[in-house]
Amino acid sequence: MGLLTIGAFAKASRLSPKALRLYDELGLLPPARVDPVTGYRLYAPEQLDRARLVAWLRRLGMPLTRIRYVCALDGPSAAQEVRAFWARVEADTAARRDLATFLIDRLSPKDPAMSPTAKPLGIRYADLSDMGLVCESNQDTAYAGSRLLAVADGYGSAGARASAAAVDALKRLETDGIPAGNLLNVLEDVIEQAKRAVHGIAATGSSPEGAGTTLTAMLWTGSQLALVHIGDSRAYLLRDGELFRITHDHTMVQSMVDEGRLSPEEAASHPQRSLLIRALGQGADATPDMRLHDARQGDRYLLCSDGLSTVLQTEEIRHTLAEISDPEQSGRELIALVNGSGGPDNVSCVVADVMELQQ
Repeated sequence: MGLLTIGAFAKASRLSPKALRLYDELGLLPPARVDPVTGYRLYAPEQLDRARLVAWLRRLGMPLTRIRYVCALDGPSAAQEVRAFWARVEADTAARRDLATFLIDRLSPKDPAMSPTAKPLGIRYADLSDMGLVCESNQDTAYAGSRLLAVADGYGSAGARASAAAVDALKRLETDGIPAGNLLNVLEDVIEQAKRAVHGIAATGSSPEGAGTTLTAMLWTGSQLALVHIGDSRAYLLRDGELFRITHDHTMVQSMVDEGRLSPEEAASHPQRSLLIRALGQGADATPDMRLHDARQGDRYLLCSDGLSTVLQTEEIRHTLAEISDPEQSGRELIALVNGSGGPDNVSCVVADVMELQQ
């Protein structure tokens, strides 16, 4: 078979002539020959496989620059890149799904506390923070109040001030009234205030790495807990004896696990497992994850810095939360377990129980 005209090649590859001209200009799919007189593009039949691959990748929504990179790889490497791209798409879709769920819940309020038969619920709580056995200072901040629960893990030359500033920005939520249906906007505004506060501290620091912090917080609304999460501090839910992690780490290593580049076992010992891709700090992506959790009597929530979650096994955390009923004692035992394992980092936690209010 001889060379194909651009029209015949477009039909065979399911790419439009307009797309083929663009891909030629970008160097992604140059023709086999250009007629020197007419300027017509002519394509070889053996280019069809590459053209069809380009068409399929475009249908996936892959950017052209990444398609060009994928097309230059061998088969197994190209497959790995497609897998990594799709994992990122799914992660982004999950984040948008959480936001959509948040909006649906706020626009269609079904507050069981408004029902005359519903039992009013509240929370009992404790916050604890420990320097650990290796660090020379504590850059964590933990806070628990009647409405706000928060853990922040600072880093850099002024990490302690950064984590404290982030939590302080949220403390107004303890006293300010939040109009019904406006929770999402309030949370977005307070995160922006926390971001500005941390940036102000980083700008006054003398060290080139500046300062920043993670932030994981929950706001009690009377029947629900609104979660705001940036970084690699974590939130867990203990319900009916089972432990669920309800946050997703914003780290480079976690993104590599999501993309299939690392196994969870490899990630646990990776030397860059604490490298953040989202945080409150200069030059960092400060986009928070936000969602609502319907509260049930008997639920127990744990917020903790990575000084706890990277040291203790999930079963150790679950057992401690399930066996010790008092929030403060439960938190103290978790910190003792961390320090018993060497206490390599600052460790902070908030333990909060959802309970029926006494009439």
